[in-house]
Amino acid sequence: MSLVGTLRGDLPQQTRSLYRQLLRQSKEFSSYNFREYAKRRTRDAFRENAAVDDPRRIQELIQKGLKELQMMKRQTVIGQFYKMDRLVVEGGQSGKETGKSGEIVRQKEQG
Repeated sequence: MSLVGTLRGDLPQQTRSLYRQLLRQSKEFSSYNFREYAKRRTRDAFRENAAVDDPRRIQELIQKGLKELQMMKRQTVIGQFYKMDRLVVEGGQSGKETGKSGEIVRQKEQG
């Protein structure tokens, strides 16, 4: 079975659909760094190849994108098993130790 079979329509429509799917999937990463990297990498890859007009090359790029999408889906599932504390840039509270009344306190510096 061809991976392109999962996308419907002509090449421009398939390309837009793949782009949207990759961006949507990138939002599923629990880690802020992975999430931002996946979004940035998707946008950069599509910008980099925007001028490609050879249908065969476009099909190759779509195949590559679909493989990347499958990999991202696997990684987001695996990442859900390893929850991390939210980073400050995400608006989360920092620290790992819980105080007496349940509030989060700063983790002690080592060294």
